[in-house]
Amino acid sequence: MSAPTVDAAICDLMDWAWNSVEELLKRHGLLGDGLVVEDYTGMMSWLEGPTRYTVVHSTVIAILFMDTTPVDAIAFRRDLLGSADPKVFFGA
Repeated sequence: MSAPTVDAAICDLMDWAWNSVEELLKRHGLLGDGLVVEDYTGMMSWLEGPTRYTVVHSTVIAILFMDTTPVDAIAFRRDLLGSADPKVFFGA
């Protein structure tokens, strides 16, 4: 069995929490003209104790998930990529 591709992992996570992601983006004023999963092209994921943190991002928006729950969204920043602690960019 092979590992899932990044695209498949993004689609799986975003599909799982689609309504919550949409509400989170609305709340932060980040919901644009369209919300298409295919626009999200990158992801980073790490464990801290028993909690998995995942950041899914497009070129415009980044969403922080704790396990499978979206907890915060921000306008995408390039310095988020490769950060030692990407959570510091989010308020959650």
